[in-house]
Amino acid sequence: SGQARELALAYCQGLGGLKAGVLETSFKEETETDLFGEQAVLCGGTMELVKQGWETLVEAGYQPELAYFECLHELKLIVDLLYEGGFHKMHQFVSDTANFGALVSGHRVVDAEAKNKMKQVLADIQNGQFAKEWLDSQSSDKFAHLLSQSKAHPIEAVGARLRQQMPWLAAQAQVQA
Repeated sequence: SGQARELALAYCQGLGGLKAGVLETSFKEETETDLFGEQAVLCGGTMELVKQGWETLVEAGYQPELAYFECLHELKLIVDLLYEGGFHKMHQFVSDTANFGALVSGHRVVDAEAKNKMKQVLADIQNGQFAKEWLDSQSSDKFAHLLSQSKAHPIEAVGARLRQQMPWLAAQAQVQA
């Protein structure tokens, strides 16, 4: 009808969704960027970075519990700072030592090769390879197997034990429920 945009904006306004503004996009752009963000950065990338950081410390002889705090637990503090004010706020609220280390070491870990791999993840999304693999995993046990492998990683047992000692997490879960 040519009125979809106006109708969508009217619904958004009626639901209170215009308070922070609107990003106009297409179904294709939203889908591809969402899948990419989840796979390469937010879920897949972050989880793998945490796992490999934890493994590096444990393999070097550090306590698994300390490695958990340094590589996983404290991640929330940094993510909250990034969420609230971007890189600038993170730089303001972490130590100068943390800032310097981040600026000279971050790109050594997440380097041009990592970016090339991200481009391949995006290409797989764009060309339908990811969708095919996802659909194929539903008719096999691949997804369940990968999920059980992730849940069986040793960091999970360490984290579960440590989280039991954090009563504020249980209180937060009750408030959210």
